[in-house]
Amino acid sequence: MAREYARTDRVGQEIQKEIATILMREIKDPRLSMTTVSAVEITRDLAYAKIFVTFFTNEQSEIDSSIAVLNDAAGFIRSLLAKTLRARIMPNLRFIYDSSMAEGVRMSSLVDKAVASDKHLDDGTESDTLDASNKENS
Repeated sequence: MAREYARTDRVGQEIQKEIATILMREIKDPRLSMTTVSAVEITRDLAYAKIFVTFFTNEQSEIDSSIAVLNDAAGFIRSLLAKTLRARIMPNLRFIYDSSMAEGVRMSSLVDKAVASDKHLDDGTESDTLDASNKENS
C-alpha cells in the first residue's frame, strides 16, 4: 500500500520552511527583498532540490538578477540548511522563478475585464430594449 505522505514531501516542507527563514534572517542582499518560497521539489534520492520562489516585483530583469543571486548563494544557503536540519544527505539547491502567482494575477485581471465588458454590453442592450418598448407603447 502506497504511503499518503511521502518522506520527500515531509523533507520538502521542512526545507521550504527553513529556506524561507534563512532568506529572511541571513541573506542581506538588497536585490532579494520580498522573496517568498512557494514550493520545493526534491528527487526521491534527496540529492537535488528545486526551490520555487516568487518576488514582489514583476520586472523580468529584476527577477533574473534575483534568481542569479540566489543560485550564486546556493552553497551558503545549503550549508546553513545542513546546520539546522542535521540530515545525513543535504540536497543540491537550484532556485527557479515560480510564475504561477503572476500568471494567476494576470488571469484574474482578464476575467475582471471580461466581466466588466459583459456588464457594459448588458447595460447597453437593456437600455436599447427599454427605448424600443417605450417607442412601441407611445
